Amino acid sequence: MAEFPCKLIAQVAFKAGGDVFHQLLAKKPQHLANVTPGKIQACNLHQGNYGTNGSVIQWNYTLDGKALIAKQLLHDIDETKKQIKFKMLEGDLLELYKNMVFTVHVETKGGVDFITWTIDYELINPDNLHPLSTLNWTIEFTKEIEAHILG
Repeated sequence: MAEFPCKLIAQVAFKAGGDVFHQLLAKKPQHLANVTPGKIQACNLHQGNYGTNGSVIQWNYTLDGKALIAKQLLHDIDETKKQIKFKMLEGDLLELYKNMVFTVHVETKGGVDFITWTIDYELINPDNLHPLSTLNWTIEFTKEIEAHILG
């Protein structure tokens, strides 16, 4: 995939039900500020509807202690595969990376649900760090959602 020369992947076992995770992220991301307030402060709809391909949402979030913003296009939402892609349109991460897309996918293996996060991106400058802290953020975010659901 020439458009994205770099890729990071993380997979997290999710005991709270992959369907619940997918529905929350796809259809009700605005509730995540209540679920993970240390990570997400707001999720606002700019265009379309939550859970609909072509919709645009803006996240206010905290990464490495910094308040950041990301405007993303939702696409390739697949209810059968339980997959969503978030293409970065604007935001702080685009100062370091271009053509950045987050894919989150739920799959079940041996009766266990797994949440897989993939970050496809290109470094603007070869000296920039790869977004490992962003990938770690997705792992922590997933675990916080699980803990909240299992309560």
